[in-house]
Amino acid sequence: MPTQMPHVLTAQALTAQVLTVSELNRLAREVLERSIPLFWVSGEVSNFTRAASGHWYFSLKDQGAQVRCVMFRGRNSYLDWQPREGDKVEARALVTLYEARGDFQLTVESLQRAGLGALFEAFERLRMKLQAEGLFDAGRKRALPALPRQIGIVTSPDAAALRDVLTTLKRRMPGIPVVIYPTPVQGKGAAERIAAAIQRASERAECDVLIVCRGGGSIEDLWQFNEEIVARAIASCSMPVISGVGHETDTTMADFVADQRAPTPTAAAELATPDRLSLLQRLSQQQTQLHRRLQQRLQNHAQQLDFLARRLLSPSQQLAGRSAALNQLQWRLQSASLQLASKPAVTLKQLHWRLQTAAQQRLQYRQQQLVRLSQSLSHLNPQAVLSRGYALVHLDDGTLVRSSQQLETGSTVRLVLGEGEATAVVDGKSPTT
Repeated sequence: MPTQMPHVLTAQALTAQVLTVSELNRLAREVLERSIPLFWVSGEVSNFTRAASGHWYFSLKDQGAQVRCVMFRGRNSYLDWQPREGDKVEARALVTLYEARGDFQLTVESLQRAGLGALFEAFERLRMKLQAEGLFDAGRKRALPALPRQIGIVTSPDAAALRDVLTTLKRRMPGIPVVIYPTPVQGKGAAERIAAAIQRASERAECDVLIVCRGGGSIEDLWQFNEEIVARAIASCSMPVISGVGHETDTTMADFVADQRAPTPTAAAELATPDRLSLLQRLSQQQTQLHRRLQQRLQNHAQQLDFLARRLLSPSQQLAGRSAALNQLQWRLQSASLQLASKPAVTLKQLHWRLQTAAQQRLQYRQQQLVRLSQSLSHLNPQAVLSRGYALVHLDDGTLVRSSQQLETGSTVRLVLGEGEATAVVDGKSPTT
């Protein structure tokens, strides 16, 4: 039986022993795994297979060679995409040997589309630059108009995204006009032409809001919207801009700079317009409320009119009422005259005497009351107080002096006496006791 293989074999030991195939493959695997650490390799995907176990098997090739690869389910589950035949990728892998068949292969730990590393670095550099300039600040974001009079769209006339946007706009608010600023959205020079279309829309200023949109695609397809020239064109646009580029998981520089980011072109159209059905529903509700309030007001005025109508009399009714009151007064006067005429002369003299007596008593009471009020007024007269030897002291500004604390030594005061006035100088004062 073969002997136990030492961990490291020298060339002399190898020539002295006879190895089994399994020992040879195990030795080759150990040598490969020890000699070559984890590394990156690029190539084109070929013969891709997804096994029932979830593992991926494929080959990476270039113009001169190819190598078998395996990416186990525990690693490929972290990817949000699956390689396709012909994709150019970059794999971070370990070299190993599948001992059962003696196949040289790579165990792939992570996988990305070729060139993404450089693209991500360029993306991050531009993002940090524009962020430092304040182009992403929430304070510069403009609110979208609630009911735009006209909507602009920057995209390719042949794009499916344009059809989705137009369909959504027609469904939500068919009465709003749309202006399309056509431009290629991919290919060489597309970024400059996208920026030029945005600038043209900004200069014409014929729309209230601008949608910049494109359908989904790979990061390379959407890279035009990560270019600095496009980001700055959006930032300097004279109207609010909605970015609807790619799918919900796609994020571009246009999304950061735009006033509003939409996950899809369709969602951008929904953000740009109010819902016609919702507006009609709100209008119907407001119409119902207005009708109800008018009805209530009319009913209140009708009740008030009925109340006033019951109080309102026609001129003929007023004359009839006044005539009846006048007839009653005339009847009472005639009755009094008859009563007076029927009384004897003695009674009339008594009434005359009683009237004179009551008038004299009333006059005497009023005279006594007048005397009392005159006496009270005399006591309260300040001039009468001054005539008894008192005086009023005023400062230069006319302020009445009530306390010695108001006076300063050497100041001049004015004295108001019972008869005339005088001026005095304060040469001293005593504290308040």
